[in-house]
Amino acid sequence: MVLYQSTNGYCYNSDTHFLYNFIVENLKKYKNIKGELLDIGSGSGILGLLVAKNFEKIKLNQCEIQKMFQFFSSKNSKTNKIDSILYEGSFEEIDFDKRFDICVSNPPFYHNDVIKSDNECLKIARYNDSLPLEVFIKKTSTILNSEGKFFFCYDVKQINEILILLNKYKFNLEALQFVHPKDSKDATLILVYAKKNSKSLTKILKPLIVFDKNNEFTSEVQEIYKKSSTHSIKVDIE
Repeated sequence: MVLYQSTNGYCYNSDTHFLYNFIVENLKKYKNIKGELLDIGSGSGILGLLVAKNFEKIKLNQCEIQKMFQFFSSKNSKTNKIDSILYEGSFEEIDFDKRFDICVSNPPFYHNDVIKSDNECLKIARYNDSLPLEVFIKKTSTILNSEGKFFFCYDVKQINEILILLNKYKFNLEALQFVHPKDSKDATLILVYAKKNSKSLTKILKPLIVFDKNNEFTSEVQEIYKKSSTHSIKVDIE
């Protein structure tokens, strides 16, 4: 998959590849995956495009607040010949004209206490004051259908708040996976699958270890990159 990105703005990273793999692995148990999917904060469009490519009966929708990323979401959809409807504006404020079967997102999750970049584009893409966690989960609960599926990644240090808010807004936690830089290091990222109107017990997946002892990607991470098979082209836009 070819993906155009800005030379100066936020670029997708390994988190999105890991989340994509997590989504695919969790959807395998369902037959005939189809319906409306919304990529919240689509950025370059990578996450929704990868999932839509994997499940051809899915109808892709993208939501993006920043003009530059609206351009890239649209361009990358056209480049990869995947139809998509783009909602332009703030996720919190958009009045969506339909309900969705699946919502996916790599949202801004750096905490307010972290030192911020001076780049306004990066601030919006990275820091959760542009989309607070409770707003993110609450709004998603209102736009999913009665058995909607919700996949996202987040800063693992905020897991307590994540669990409280998922319960508050009537999500059942279906699966979790922790991502560790190395097997000797603490987890830094959490991958989350939640579902409405479910009573399933939570599945804790095997931790994903990014680097081995030689600082090379582990075989599992190599397979994830092979599966997503993306090629990035950096461009300047006004």
